[in-house]
Amino acid sequence: MYETEKLKILKDILGSYFRSGEEYLFHCKKCGHDKKKLSVNFDKNVFKCWICDYRGNNLFRLVKRYGSFLQRQEWEKYSNTIDISSSLEELLFTEEEQEEEVVLKLPKEFTSLANRNLPLSALEAKKYLQSRGITQADILRWKIGYCKKGEYKDRIIIPSFNNDGKVNYFVARSYGREWPPYKNPNVSKDIIFNQLYIDFKNDLVLVEGAFDAVKADNAVPILGSSLREDSKLFQEIVKWDTTVYVALDPDAEKKAMKLIKSLLLYGVEVYKVDVTGYKDVGEMTREEFQKRKGEAKQITNEEYLNSAFLSL
Repeated sequence: MYETEKLKILKDILGSYFRSGEEYLFHCKKCGHDKKKLSVNFDKNVFKCWICDYRGNNLFRLVKRYGSFLQRQEWEKYSNTIDISSSLEELLFTEEEQEEEVVLKLPKEFTSLANRNLPLSALEAKKYLQSRGITQADILRWKIGYCKKGEYKDRIIIPSFNNDGKVNYFVARSYGREWPPYKNPNVSKDIIFNQLYIDFKNDLVLVEGAFDAVKADNAVPILGSSLREDSKLFQEIVKWDTTVYVALDPDAEKKAMKLIKSLLLYGVEVYKVDVTGYKDVGEMTREEFQKRKGEAKQITNEEYLNSAFLSL
């Protein structure tokens, strides 16, 4: 029903097309291939790109990701249904619940490891980073530093920057004998770690900690193993309809599945990265992580239900 009207909306979003049997072929916006290889089937309500394998079992996903708000409303009108994720978004994104983000200062003893002329006290910190596979390029990109004395004595400091380039959090990891291993600032963790450098229009990797995020491109540490639906990060994912790769630690399997369940409820395309054999993503080489990301399995609602059933 209303196939002609919906086809017009997709044409406005994706450009020209040609018909082949029951399918319509468009250019794929995800891979940008020069040939029309994105196949759309209205009867089955599915789409698939034959180049990059971008696929979905609901055509509304294409409208959510690449269309405007008005085009989304128009599509819902012709579908005679309201997308549940849109209704849930309205409940999530209430301005009165938004808290003003805290702006921090790095510890006064902070010394950037990106500097050329470093004191001898930096050798131990750099040796620790090298042991974790952190390169000088990583240090420069993540603005990593350390403290040799003070409250954060003998700790690596990885700062987080908000969209305005201001520090909104930092991770302090001991590289010596200081205990506990992590001593982070006593402020809310409801931030998007290093949001300044995150692109929600591309695939996003969710990991537990900052050292994990260093090993993966376009990755956000959730600073733990759970992510509330009313958190800033969750809201941005839903807002941009971002494809998410979940790569939590192997010992957080139940929490990973709980996170996947929440994302699926909002219509997010989710993949699960296999981290078995390692303590966390931070222990992997970049090459190994990229390999596993490429092999990640998409978790659909059906896949989730099967996994939940098998775990009973």
